[in-house]
Amino acid sequence: MSVDEKTVRHIARLARIAVTEEEAHALQGELNAILDWVEQLDEVDTSGIEPMTSIVAMAMKMREDKVTDGDDPDAVVRNAPVSDDNYFVVPKVVE
Repeated sequence: MSVDEKTVRHIARLARIAVTEEEAHALQGELNAILDWVEQLDEVDTSGIEPMTSIVAMAMKMREDKVTDGDDPDAVVRNAPVSDDNYFVVPKVVE
C-alpha cells in the first residue's frame, strides 16, 4: 500500500495542515515508509501470543477504593466562588 501526493494533500486538508508542494512530496515519502513498516509488521506471526499492553511485566498501582472528603473540606472549597457548608454552590441549570 502506498499513498500518492493527492492523498497526502487530502489528509493534510482533513487535518487542517497547510503543506507546500515540497512538503507534500516529503510527507508522501514519510507516509509510504510508515506504511511499508506496517506491512512488515503484518508479516510477523503472532498466533499463540496473548495481547499485551506493554512488553515489560508490571503490576498496576492501585489505591484503596474508598470515598473520602479529601480530609480537608475547607481547602477543597477554598477557591470556589460561592460555597455553603463546604459544598460548591452553582447556578441552577435545570428548570
